[in-house]
Order: sequence, then C-alpha cells, then structure tokens
Amino acid sequence: MAQTQGVGKRYLKAFFKGFFVAVPVTVTFLDRVACVARVEGASMQPSLNPGGRHASDVVLLNHWSIRNYDVQRGDIVSLV
Repeated sequence: MAQTQGVGKRYLKAFFKGFFVAVPVTVTFLDRVACVARVEGASMQPSLNPGGRHASDVVLLNHWSIRNYDVQRGDIVSLV
C-alpha cells in the first residue's frame, strides 16, 4: 500500500512538472506564431464559406508573418 502511494505521488509530481512547462509554451505559441480560428457567416464569401453554406470554415491564422508586415495582395487579414 505504501509503495502504491509512492508511485502515485511520483506520477502526480511528473504530471505537474510537465503541465507547468507545457502551458506557457502553448500559450506563447498561440500568441506569437499561429492559432486556429473558425470563420462563420457570409462576410468572407466567396473566399470562405462558398456557396452560402451554413457551416463554418477553419483557418490557420499566421501571427508570425504579420510581425514584419509581410502582407501581400490576396492575403486574408483577420482583425479581432
């Protein structure tokens, strides 16, 4: 019984160690590099949601290239 508690304590410690490393890395990645967003509605037709579907499209928002103002004609820019 005491050995089981020691193993459980070790796994719990490893979980929290990984958790406190993974969360800041993930938040930084989503804030600085890229994130996934859902586009709904007719505002972006015909580029997104073609044909008047009532479903939503999923897009990858690239935060990295906008830092250097690397925007070209034909790019879709998202403002929050």
